[in-house]
Parts: sequence; C-alpha cells; structure tokens
Amino acid sequence: MAERLEQERVGVRLEERLCEAAIRGSVTSLGEILEEDSLILDRVVVGSFLNPSPLHVAVSRGHTHFVKELLLSNSELAEVLDSQQQSALHLAAAKGYLEIARELTKVSPDMCLARDRDGLNPVHVAAIKGHVEVLEELVRVNPHAARVRVDNGETVLHLCVKHNQLKTLEKLLEMIGALELVNAKDDGGNTLLHLAVADKKFEIIKHVLMNSEVEVNATNANGHTAMDLLLRAQSTEREPEEVDRQIKEEDLNRQIEDFLRDVKAKRANDLVHGDWLTEKRAALMVVASLIATMAFQAGVNPPGGVWQDNSNGHRAGEAVMAYNYPDSYPYFLRSNTIGFVASLSTILLLISDLPFKKRAFMWILVVIMWLTITSMAFTYAFSIVVVTPKKDREALSRTIVVAVIVWCGVMAVLLLVHTGRLLANVLEEQQSRNEAKKRIFLFRYGSSVAGQPQPSQNLGYGNQPNEA
Repeated sequence: MAERLEQERVGVRLEERLCEAAIRGSVTSLGEILEEDSLILDRVVVGSFLNPSPLHVAVSRGHTHFVKELLLSNSELAEVLDSQQQSALHLAAAKGYLEIARELTKVSPDMCLARDRDGLNPVHVAAIKGHVEVLEELVRVNPHAARVRVDNGETVLHLCVKHNQLKTLEKLLEMIGALELVNAKDDGGNTLLHLAVADKKFEIIKHVLMNSEVEVNATNANGHTAMDLLLRAQSTEREPEEVDRQIKEEDLNRQIEDFLRDVKAKRANDLVHGDWLTEKRAALMVVASLIATMAFQAGVNPPGGVWQDNSNGHRAGEAVMAYNYPDSYPYFLRSNTIGFVASLSTILLLISDLPFKKRAFMWILVVIMWLTITSMAFTYAFSIVVVTPKKDREALSRTIVVAVIVWCGVMAVLLLVHTGRLLANVLEEQQSRNEAKKRIFLFRYGSSVAGQPQPSQNLGYGNQPNEA
C-alpha cells in the first residue's frame, strides 16, 4: 500500500512538472520527464487526466519547438480535446500561430474538421480572428473544412462578414469563391450580402459585389432583399437631438444605396412588380397579335364575301356588303380599321425599347387595348347584322343595343378606376419624394437649426440683446 501511494505521489509530481514544462516551453524538462515515465503522454491521450493537455498549454503559449517535441513523442495528442471541445489546432488558429498549425496538420489533417462546443472548426476560428496565413494553410490542407456550416446554417463567409474580417473574406473568395458558397443562405435565409448591408459594412459590400457573382436580389426568409434591409434602416425615425451624430450614418447609407443600385439591386416589391410587368407585356402581345390577325381577315374577307365577276355595276373582289348594306359598311370598315391599327400600334410599342416599367406607359397600352377590343366588338355587331336574316333582325337589334350600352358602361367604369389608380400612384410617389427631401434636409441641417440659440438667451459672450 505504501509503495502504491508513493507511486501516485511520483505520478502527480511528474504531471505537475509536465504542466510547468509546457507553460515554460522547456524541451529539456520534457525530455527528462519522458525518461522517467515514457508512458505519461499515452495516459494523457487515453485518460485526458490533464485538462487542458500539455499540447493545449504549449500551443496557447506559442512554444513551437515544445509542440514539435510533443508531437514527435506522441502524435495522437493532436486529437485530444479540452473541456470546450477545442483541439490544439483550434487554439493555433485562434492565436494565429502558422508554424504550429502546420505541425498539427502534418500529423492530423482531419482535425481541420473538428468542431468545438460552438460548432466551429479551426477554419472558422481562423476566419473569425482574421489570421489570413493560418486560414490559407488550413484550407490548403483540407478544402472541405471551408465548406462546412456552423449550427445555424452560416458558412465561413457569413462568419467573416459578422466579425468584420475583410482580409479573410478576400482570401476565401480567392481560394474557394464557388457560387454555391457565395450565395449560400443561413437558417434565416440571409446571404452574406444581407448581413453586410444590415451591418452597414461598406468595404465588405463593395468587395463582395466587385469580386464575386453574388446574387444581389436574393430574398431571405422574410422576403427581404439586401436593398429592403438598407431602406428599412434608413426609414427609422430619429429624434432631433440624435440627428447630429447620425449624419455620417446617413451619408454611409446613401453610398451603400448608390453602390447597390449600380449593380441593379432592387426591393422585393420591385422584383414582383417586374415579373408582373413581364407577364402582362407577354399577354398584351398575344392579344394584340390575335386581334390584328382577326381584323386583317375581316378586312380582306368581309361578311357576305366578295363579288366573283365584273357585272351590274360592281367588279370582282369588291365587298358584297358595300353594295347590299351601303349604310353599315362604312361603319364596319372604320371600326375594323381602328381595331387593326390599334393592335399594330400595341405590337410596335411592345417591341420598341421604351420604359414600360413606368405605370403611365402601361396605362396607355391598356387604354389602347380597350379601344381595340371595343372596335372589334362593333365590327362583330355590324358583321352579325349582315349575316342575319331579316326575320330575326329586330330581336338582334334590341340585343345589340343592350349589349352596346352595357359594354360602354363597363368601359367607362374601368377607365375611371384605372385613371384614379394612376393618379393615386403619381401622388403617392410625389409625396414619397417630398418626404425623402425633407428627411435629407433634416439630417443635414436639423441639428444646427435645433441647436440654434434663441435671441432672448443669454449666451455669456458677445453683445447681449437689449431688454425691452
């Protein structure tokens, strides 16, 4: 029993000496300890009775030579984790010790994938701490480690943005700038551009937009684009006493907004509106083409056909309707021609390079199509009269009159409603511009106006105002 207790005391003293040697980085002391107990490092690996391990201590102190000797004696120490689930490589990445990181990856390159309690691997840690050289070495050894996401779905690029590490972000984009990583979203649907814009990190925003193929109009889980996040931040109301200290922030917001607009960044509503405009233009093109075809066919082949010979005051190819219904034919011809020309005009406008994203232009196109459809309705009315027998014309006439009245009423209501919506949108846009100008004026001059002394105040210097 006494012998056993003595062995335990000797073992404890060796452990204490090993810890002290790791703290001091004494390779000589390490050699002496290993001569006395060659299995002490094996017990560290198997039982982890020293926490942190001598390797963790030596790495945190930056003792490169001591680390090399430890790894030569037992390379499995590189796989030992401390109480925070951190490996020695995590510590080397956090401290920025390049040589130590190289030694650790030589004996255990798979530790680049080891996660600590926060779900971070050494590549993540190096990126967060901004140690570019260590990051480059780790990615070279194990490129897959840079593609591993943390627990909330963030990539290493997200972490660079969150911790404002532009240099490591630049290096990662240079080494692994894959589209699936650049445009990757976290669990909230945010890309790295969302995070950069939300935190107003202009240099990161500029570098990402200029050096990668990031999707500028990607939406997050809330349906917001990067431009939405910026504009929501700009619209936050501020108290007058806060204006002075936030002028620089407003200037930064404008710089970011200008840069985003240069790369065609849009709000989510504008994206939906753009899709709607595209669909509406396609529908108008189809309808206009169909009506133009119908009008052309009705013009060259009117109801009742054409004469086939030259006799009795008419010639071959002339419309029979023009002779049998001389009063109705001019109206038929006018309404059909109006519909044909209006359809061709719509097609011409749609294929031309005009700003149809403006509501006014779309309103004009819609009105032209209303005119076209109305003209074709009248063309149909005149045509159906021609081909209807006399015994049925009285009933048909009453039906046509009612239909025309109802049609004109519907068209009038639609015209008024759309005109009202157009005017309301114009007024709303004008009001928004006025509010923006007012807000800019407030940001630039509000603080000086708010802080301007009143004439009745005694400022304690200069000429005082005369008392009444």
